[in-house]
Amino acid sequence: MKRCPECRRDYYDDSLLYCLDDGSELLEGPSSGSGTPDEPATAILHTTEPQSEATTRAQINTTDQTVVLPSGSLADSHSRTTSSAEYLVTEVRNHKRGVAAAVMTLFLAGAAFGYWFFKMRTATGESAPINSIAVMPFQNKSGDADTDYLSDGLSESLIFRLSQLPGLKVSPVSSVMRYKGKDTDVAQIAKELEVDAVMSGRLVQRGDNLMISVELVDARTKKLLWGEQYDRKMSDLLATQREIATTITEKLQLKLAGNDNKGITKKYTDNNEAYQLYMKGRFHFAKRTKEDLFKSIEIYEQAVKLDPKFALGYVGIAESWTVIPSFPYAAPSEATPKAKAAVTKALEIDPDLPEAHTVSAMIAATYDWDWQKAEREFKRALELDPNLAITHYRYAWTYLSPMGRHDEAIAEMKIAMEKEPLYLIQGANYAGVLMYARRFDEAVDQARRTYDLDPNFIGGKNWLCHTYDMKGMYAESLAIAEKSLDSDMPFLADAGYAYAKTGQKEKALGIIERWKEGEKRKYVMNYWVAVTYAALGEKDGAFAELEKAYQAHDWFLQRLKVDPFMDSLRNDPRFAAMLKRLNLPG
Repeated sequence: MKRCPECRRDYYDDSLLYCLDDGSELLEGPSSGSGTPDEPATAILHTTEPQSEATTRAQINTTDQTVVLPSGSLADSHSRTTSSAEYLVTEVRNHKRGVAAAVMTLFLAGAAFGYWFFKMRTATGESAPINSIAVMPFQNKSGDADTDYLSDGLSESLIFRLSQLPGLKVSPVSSVMRYKGKDTDVAQIAKELEVDAVMSGRLVQRGDNLMISVELVDARTKKLLWGEQYDRKMSDLLATQREIATTITEKLQLKLAGNDNKGITKKYTDNNEAYQLYMKGRFHFAKRTKEDLFKSIEIYEQAVKLDPKFALGYVGIAESWTVIPSFPYAAPSEATPKAKAAVTKALEIDPDLPEAHTVSAMIAATYDWDWQKAEREFKRALELDPNLAITHYRYAWTYLSPMGRHDEAIAEMKIAMEKEPLYLIQGANYAGVLMYARRFDEAVDQARRTYDLDPNFIGGKNWLCHTYDMKGMYAESLAIAEKSLDSDMPFLADAGYAYAKTGQKEKALGIIERWKEGEKRKYVMNYWVAVTYAALGEKDGAFAELEKAYQAHDWFLQRLKVDPFMDSLRNDPRFAAMLKRLNLPG
């Protein structure tokens, strides 16, 4: 047998190299027999290996008993205590028994699972199906924070693939990430996320070797439904991810019809290194800082260089370039042509990729003001995958709301929020959708909820200031905005408007000068300069800045029709003329 020198967990599978809990290298250790009171014996989960590397391993073979987890513990953070009444542990110590032993072990495991599944559904005369699941953030046990993109990316990929299954509710990434690094009781997680089962896992990288351990627990009974260890090479990561998702589907006896299983089986790339780079790009994109957004593009470009047919990699490039002008980290004239080229390439490779149609729709709405194409592309994306929260969100945010279709926009945002309730930028922009619909009280409430989730998140702070301004709560807006004027340009908009509305003209003009300093960097969001001029009652200055915004294809200009910040300009004939040039209904 072997023992972990850190946690002192015993392993009866001599072929294991690393501890399943902390990733430490296992050492030869004395047998503890059936286990002492202080150091109980530990069962080893079934291990899957490539056929070329397969060896016979000890496995859990359940009969009418199912593994019961200790009360108040997560499956991925505690050793399992064994007893003869709970486990049937088949130890195959002599590898010379070879194929015969392997076949018998696999047969017993399959028969045991089948019998367990039958018992689960018939013992009480009622079925106990798993209708909902939460995939916890995988623990990175490699001891290197730079490989977090592997563990985070694996969790995100499994969530995405399982979300494609009909009839299975999967907690979104934004909901489960709050548990990252926390030792939380599985029952508590299930209660908070309202799911039947919780999947947890850990990942250990040692050079080119990758060990992934996965467990699925029925939160209602705290019983282990399934567990498996995958010993792979880094080059097998993509195939292993698909294998895990497919195995879970089979174990839960989910019925797939027609093309409903395409989310499980679809191959975005056969190049594992390219896929690893894609996950790393997503890791940086999620941070939204200037450095990280440009870093994500650099990494995505490496991925598509390795696999020129990797459509999802081109979508990553397009998405990053599309959002960059909204911060603003670059001018639309610089970023958008690159976004268009990348999304066009993605659609050439895979015309049925919903993420590509979503980005294409965003570009049409925010840069080209081609509203017919935008709606067509959003609807096509939703037709291809109605489960993508980001499509519902961006359909509401960049098309329905600017068009003045407020009830539809709010309905789409509610769908998005139900699917991704803790996605910060989505929650912040939901406040914007409510503000544009003139539902100011609700907008403030939504902005506060997002702000409370993370007071340091720029989007949450910015939209809380915007909604405060619309409620006439200028002191509250300035209390937040003034703290960020030296570091974050978006808060210039909040401060300029509040100063103007409270009669602080010199300070408002000072904000305009601060904005215009952006011209030295080749791009300034003239739309927000126009907002400050409008608040000061200087219409000529406001329309001059709107013309500059039009020439630059400013990100926020598409919201001119519905923006309450522009109310003082609506009676001027120049306002209607600008709406017409933007192809917006009057």
